[in-house]
Amino acid sequence: MSAVTVTEGRLRPKQDLTSPAGGSLDRMEGAWLARLRWRQRGAWLWPTFVAATAFDGVTGHALPQAGETQSVAGGVIAALVLNVLAVLLLSRPLGAVLRRFRSDLPVLVARNYGGTYAVVAVAAVLLAAGLLHRPTVIAHQRALQDAITRAEAFIGDRAPAPFRENVTHLDTFTIQPGSIYRTCVPSVDGTRTYCVIVKTQLPFARSVTFAGYESNATFAQGVN
Repeated sequence: MSAVTVTEGRLRPKQDLTSPAGGSLDRMEGAWLARLRWRQRGAWLWPTFVAATAFDGVTGHALPQAGETQSVAGGVIAALVLNVLAVLLLSRPLGAVLRRFRSDLPVLVARNYGGTYAVVAVAAVLLAAGLLHRPTVIAHQRALQDAITRAEAFIGDRAPAPFRENVTHLDTFTIQPGSIYRTCVPSVDGTRTYCVIVKTQLPFARSVTFAGYESNATFAQGVN
């Protein structure tokens, strides 16, 4: 009887996760997670951009940086332009400066932080400019009220009767903020206007002069 030789089959060994191949996979996964964490930590630019632009619009309305008044929409448009320019011009330089102190930051994240700082800086500058300009706005508002008071007194004392009877319906146009104003009053029948020029920096008795019968609406067209 012949002998039968049985050869055991060799099982293919399972891949050792601690082998170089497994280690490479672990390192790739770790690097991907690290990049994701950096992106999440650095994703402040655009949320800050939106919030700061809205804040700047409200600030521009409450504390105009120039002139007497500014609408919220006008403030938002101005802030939008300034913030876009700040991001385009300053995100790279600020990101490069930041990486000098934080060399572990990826370039993209550093630029994101740099753009965020630039947008916040714009908001701070606009707020400071509005606060600095606020005393001028208040002074101009007081001068306007003073001009109206002087015009009302002059018209009530010297204007023809059809205009004196309507002296509470005054319309004032600012020629030079803080100093020169033109105030008109319509006649009772609404067909004519009586106007005066008020110079608030002159003594009360010499500050108001007659300025004709042309309405402020017509006068403003010529000025503009």
